Amino acid sequence: MNSSDLSSILLRVREENPLVHNITNVVVTNFTANGLLSLGASPVMAYAPEEVADMVRISRALVLNIGTLNKDVVNSMILAGKTANELGIPVIFDPVGAGATSFRTEMAKKVIKEVNISVLRGNGAEVANVLGENWEIKGVDGGAHQGNSMELALRTAKKFNTIVVITGKDDVLTDGETTYLVSNGHPLLTKVTGTGCLLTSVIGAFAGVDSNYLRASLAALTFYGIAAEKAVEQVGELGPGSFQIQFLNQLALVSSDDIHRFAQFKHA
Repeated sequence: MNSSDLSSILLRVREENPLVHNITNVVVTNFTANGLLSLGASPVMAYAPEEVADMVRISRALVLNIGTLNKDVVNSMILAGKTANELGIPVIFDPVGAGATSFRTEMAKKVIKEVNISVLRGNGAEVANVLGENWEIKGVDGGAHQGNSMELALRTAKKFNTIVVITGKDDVLTDGETTYLVSNGHPLLTKVTGTGCLLTSVIGAFAGVDSNYLRASLAALTFYGIAAEKAVEQVGELGPGSFQIQFLNQLALVSSDDIHRFAQFKHA
């Protein structure tokens, strides 16, 4: 896989404008919608059990995010997820805060048990707790680095037969056999609420146009990281508020040529 393969997927997203159905959390809904629009995808947020299956049927990807969860929302997620599975539509799952409370961990495991997940994206603590390993987490933020993220990603991918993305200083991406490390990005991403959640939805947009979900996820990670780097170049010294606005701009401005030139990834 090379940068040209990845850059072509960005072009397809902008040409095909995939509809991404997000069942996400109330903290990030607006940012997620604006980020997907900036990228060139089309966002929709639908939660009611009466319509989630119908919305999935007209979507190219389904993103499930448990950031602000309750049992009714989880039931809608499972209904939507099973519909997506029947139709061959990719399901991207973000187990936000798994490990912070027993209820949150239980609900994350319930989703994974009942829905065939195409891509699981989280920080190390979230992924570990879904797997059943007790890594510390602070609220919905990962604690200090507690283990080997690459080994964790491999174990998780093999157990759940899915692609796993663990984000951090370097992002780890694996299907259990082939593993990549992605170095694009910037620490300012951690100072804006919802950047991880938006990344999950961006992965959904890329997976919506490329059925090789490992390649689609790698393209999404490099694109997203490059957008952050270019935003920092423009306004990084002004702080998180200006960065957030410029980051949305860069999601629209980063080109396929930028991916070809600036992507930093390697086989692990």
